[in-house]
Amino acid sequence: MMTEKDMVNDYLNSLKSSLTGYANVISECSNLQLRQTFKQMRDQDEERQLRLAQYAIQKGYYQPAQQAQPNQIQQVFSQLQSGGQQQQQGMQQ
Repeated sequence: MMTEKDMVNDYLNSLKSSLTGYANVISECSNLQLRQTFKQMRDQDEERQLRLAQYAIQKGYYQPAQQAQPNQIQQVFSQLQSGGQQQQQGMQQ
C-alpha cells in the first residue's frame, strides 16, 4: 500500500515530467491558439507543483538542497554570461 509520502512524491515526479513535455510541445507548436493553451496548462502545472512541493517540505517528505550563497550565485552567473558572449562571438565569425 502506498503511503501519503509515496503518493506525494509520485505526483511531484509526474508533474515534473509533464512540465518537460509541455516545454517540448510549446517549442514545436505553430498554431498560436494551441500554443497559448499549452502555456496555460504548463502554468497551472507549475503552480500545482509549487504548492505540492511546499506541502511535501512542510510534512518532511522532501528535503530541498541547501540554498546557494550569494557569491556562488554570482560566480555561476558570470560563467553563464561569459559563455553566452563567447557563443555570440562564435556565431558572428
